Amino acid sequence: MRHGKKFNHLGRKTAHRKAMLANMTCSLIEHKRINTTVAKAKALRLFVEPLITKSKSDTTHNRRIVFSYLRDKYAVTELFKEISVKVADRPGGYLRIIKLGNRQGDNAPMAMVELVDYNEIYNPKGAKAKKTTRRGRSKKADTPQVEVTSTEDKSEE
Repeated sequence: MRHGKKFNHLGRKTAHRKAMLANMTCSLIEHKRINTTVAKAKALRLFVEPLITKSKSDTTHNRRIVFSYLRDKYAVTELFKEISVKVADRPGGYLRIIKLGNRQGDNAPMAMVELVDYNEIYNPKGAKAKKTTRRGRSKKADTPQVEVTSTEDKSEE
């Protein structure tokens, strides 16, 4: 019986699964976007998101914990230096999984996994600062353009 076993084993032994998820995480940290199957993408999300949350507080203890999962010092450095700065104000949900369709050879459902803050199409840089809630015409269209020159003031005197 599989009581309480809630994560996908992906048809692999424990060591193989952990090594595969660690390698996929390092690739995701390096390239910010990877293509994989939907099942692996969902398993990767469960693996990566706690590590990104740990990277928000840059302590030696957290670095060692993340290194024990990833076993790649360059990926750990990138995670703590660059990615943690971008996701500092985000309370979770660091990954986006976009389904791509089925793979040509074996018809496996494919997905693209990407870090949410690194996609400029979904998150344009200026979109956060620009909030428009006004629904009427603009102020420029409402006010008539009248120029007052100093020659009119002199003629009245």
